[in-house]
Amino acid sequence: MIRVFVGYDSRETVAWHVTAHTISSRSSEPVSIAPVSLQQLQGVFNRQQDARQSTEFSFSRFLVPWMCDFQGWALFVDCDVLVLDDIARLWALRDEAFAVQVVKHDHRPRETTKFLGQPQSTYPKKNWSSVMLMNCARCTALTPEYVNQASGLDLHRFNWLEGEHLIGEIPHRWNHLVDYDPPLPESELSCLHFTSGGPWFPDYAECGYADAWRRELAAMTMPLSPSPL
Repeated sequence: MIRVFVGYDSRETVAWHVTAHTISSRSSEPVSIAPVSLQQLQGVFNRQQDARQSTEFSFSRFLVPWMCDFQGWALFVDCDVLVLDDIARLWALRDEAFAVQVVKHDHRPRETTKFLGQPQSTYPKKNWSSVMLMNCARCTALTPEYVNQASGLDLHRFNWLEGEHLIGEIPHRWNHLVDYDPPLPESELSCLHFTSGGPWFPDYAECGYADAWRRELAAMTMPLSPSPL
């Protein structure tokens, strides 16, 4: 079973469902998809809201290994991604030599705000944690106590690992940053990431690949044809 956890933000419910749809509709292997939702983590995740976090799952994403009892592998993705490929192909890249595997962006946004006026920040390894293959048995530092208390930079810069050698790399096509990375045909991409804001927000209705997102929304909500009697 491919275990996928998708960050959930109450302001982006439709984005979460479209992300889940694009994963399940293309997977060639059994897949389970679960939200990383603050409502479901009450009593476990009690960290105070940080003025610099832009989503409800900015830090709770790091509880995925704990949610898996620190066993096996899991995939975490942000809710603002569109998966255009068979997720089994990404799952097949798991490598026991690493604790996590990510696309190693050098992302340095110039703007200071993004969707809904949320703060934009720049730091080393930015966006590495937006798509993570996690070898849960090697992520045992990510206890609820640690995730509740560690700084945001320590979490997102993977300072909870014993060294950089435990961070493996996956192909860039699995985390293409929309309107930052040079545009490519959809056939050359596996995962679009609307990191600054997606077309479910009016202000980003015409962002890059907006038509691709609307196409997936339409496919998800298309009513079934009535069955012949």
